[in-house]
Amino acid sequence: MSKLLVSRPHFDTRAVTQHEQLRPPVDPETTLKHNFLTSSGLAAAGYRSAKYTPAEWMAKNNATLNQALSDLTNSEKIRFDSKVLYTETEVKTLRTQADGTTHLGERLQDIHFWKSELERHIEHLGAETDLLLAEKCRLEKGLDATEIPFAIATDNLTCRERRLGPDLVKDLVEEELIQEVELIRSIQALHKRTLDQTVAQIKSNRDAKQTLEMDWSDKHQAYSLDNQCGRYSNTSSETQHQAGSAKIQDHVSNSEEWMYFTQANLAAAEHEMRASAVLRKLIERVLQDTSEDLRAQCSRVDLAFNQRCQELTEAKIQLELHLSQILQQIGTQERNIVSLQQALHDKEAPMRVAQSRLYQRTHRPNMELCRDSPQLSLVDEVETITHTMSALTQQLCVSRDSLAALEETRMALEKAIACKTHSLLIDREKCMGHRTRYPDLVTLSGY
Repeated sequence: MSKLLVSRPHFDTRAVTQHEQLRPPVDPETTLKHNFLTSSGLAAAGYRSAKYTPAEWMAKNNATLNQALSDLTNSEKIRFDSKVLYTETEVKTLRTQADGTTHLGERLQDIHFWKSELERHIEHLGAETDLLLAEKCRLEKGLDATEIPFAIATDNLTCRERRLGPDLVKDLVEEELIQEVELIRSIQALHKRTLDQTVAQIKSNRDAKQTLEMDWSDKHQAYSLDNQCGRYSNTSSETQHQAGSAKIQDHVSNSEEWMYFTQANLAAAEHEMRASAVLRKLIERVLQDTSEDLRAQCSRVDLAFNQRCQELTEAKIQLELHLSQILQQIGTQERNIVSLQQALHDKEAPMRVAQSRLYQRTHRPNMELCRDSPQLSLVDEVETITHTMSALTQQLCVSRDSLAALEETRMALEKAIACKTHSLLIDREKCMGHRTRYPDLVTLSGY
């Protein structure tokens, strides 16, 4: 009877239809037996289908009770484990949050320290750059101040080219002036090189300062963010979920790299400050040495001018003294020539008298025409006067030649005196007067 209460198997009519052709041929007797059994069970089919036995009911009830007891026990265990996990996670969460807050505080201290170091170096670098800018201004003023000595020296050389005659000589003054021009050119070249180096150093200082300022700005922003993070609490209304924020990005640096970056920036800034300080000392030494060299050369040129003017003055005095003597001698010679001419003129009358006497006595007749004492005396007188006049004429020629030589000497002396006067005018009045505008030591030092 228990077998009859089992559910009947279910057949799919479609499957039967599909497989009818595949079934083997059925025996007629078997078919009759099957139909008989089927027809006899159809009468009780409505009371036996879909019902359980008492054993199945008891098993089902016991299984339900066992499942309820198991779920109850499991629930108690889960509730206990949940309470333990809640307590542990709460303590752990508070501890990690406290650790995070502590680390944020330590980080804020580190950022504040390095930010203070950056501020100090930025201030020092700015002050050093200002000092270097002041030295650059001095260097530019010193370079501009050399233009006046250069113009003075070149003008002196140009003026002295207008000296006349033998005074156009390459003397000590010209050598010192040429040396002064070469010195000024070398100083200007040195100033320009130093100025270029100063401009480059100022740019390096500003670049280093800009790097420190950018680093300081980043740290200032990071300090504000970390300070804000440190003020967050579980009751803060500004907090919200940020998915993926715990993922570490590839470009994020570590603490060692962060510290090394700032230390490298500070080291670079200190290097530039040391280089700037050394350059400032170099500029000071360059300005001091060049200004002293220029003033020393100026003193040598002035001394050479004084010596040359003294030589010219002495030469002019000697020429003027000789000129006065020559003029006096010219006057004396002119009077001597006049005296000689007068003497020659005075000899003409005695010569006429003697020659007339001799001529008249040639008319004496016969034996009266004899060489008597008067005749011999007259002949001797004529010869004497002739020799005298010849001597006077020769002496007159010599005196005239001497006068011509004296006149030439006078002209040469006057020309030499004029030349010396012109040279003194150039050296003393123009050149030395122009050199009074020579810059002093303070101006050449760039102040």
